[in-house]
Amino acid sequence: MRIYIMRHGEAQTFAASDEERPLNERGEQQSVEMARWLSQELPDGNLDLVLVSPYLRAQQTWTACQTVMPTANKVLTDEGITPYGDSEQVASYLRALIAVEKPSSVMLVSHLPLVGYLTAEFDADSQAPMFPTSAVSCIEYDPVSEKSDVLWLKSPAQLMGYA
Repeated sequence: MRIYIMRHGEAQTFAASDEERPLNERGEQQSVEMARWLSQELPDGNLDLVLVSPYLRAQQTWTACQTVMPTANKVLTDEGITPYGDSEQVASYLRALIAVEKPSSVMLVSHLPLVGYLTAEFDADSQAPMFPTSAVSCIEYDPVSEKSDVLWLKSPAQLMGYA
């Protein structure tokens, strides 16, 4: 099965609180472009489960993605995947959720530094990768053996030929 970890799109610098920072226009556009590309990469053409941070910019990223992605079977807002989430706890929760729900694909929409650390949780030989805004990592995960491998990490700049 596959796990996709996405960082929210580029957000405005200032808001009343960090939780309330909205996407800027570029962040929305890049999120749509990444989602369009990711839709072509989904092995069975759908998403079984999506977990989204409650922060406004992550919610808006998922909303933008939904305009071009297949409809997800289940979408949950998860308080544990904010910028301050514990990657080890989130990885354990994700493994347990996968064991129970048995999805073929899961997507998380979250923040730095969690997205980098969480990606590294699934590849013991790597350090937390840098995650530009709207970037997505793909992890192949075997729920039986609990072995996993990070297959790729793509950013909007790579899709547009800038990187």
